[in-house]
Amino acid sequence: MTIDFDQLLAKSQARPDAVFHWHQDQAYWIDTEDRRTATCWLAVDDSTLENCCMQFLPGSHLEPVRPHRPLHGDRSASHTLVTDLGPDDTMRPVEIRRGDITVHNEGVLHESGGNTSASNYRRAYIVVLRSQSTVAKERRRGSTHSHNDAGEVLESVDGLHA
Repeated sequence: MTIDFDQLLAKSQARPDAVFHWHQDQAYWIDTEDRRTATCWLAVDDSTLENCCMQFLPGSHLEPVRPHRPLHGDRSASHTLVTDLGPDDTMRPVEIRRGDITVHNEGVLHESGGNTSASNYRRAYIVVLRSQSTVAKERRRGSTHSHNDAGEVLESVDGLHA
């Protein structure tokens, strides 16, 4: 395993529209032979219900990947993929303190809603590990997961700041 990518996510206070919708990470690389992934999510700030901590669907890592669709109808308009919860799916919010970490694999269904706190950011540093062969194949396809490849800094995407 090697580092595929890392990123700093910052949800501004009072941004209920800054949503990461329900998804499974493996939906992004479904055509890859080796989908093994470990996503490490380190809380830079306390991650609470108010500033919208991560939520997970217990047992979803044992299911096949669910059907996903582009958030805005077309992958060229938005890289983001989303899926739907089923009628019996019960999400589990996971509050963690600054410095704590969650780790999930490629099959875990997860999301985090918008930040409804009036005064607290919700920042996290994410490191994604995948097999060296999968990362090499993705790079040959042109996928880097980076918004900074051309030296540009991403200012804002869907209410999120990098």
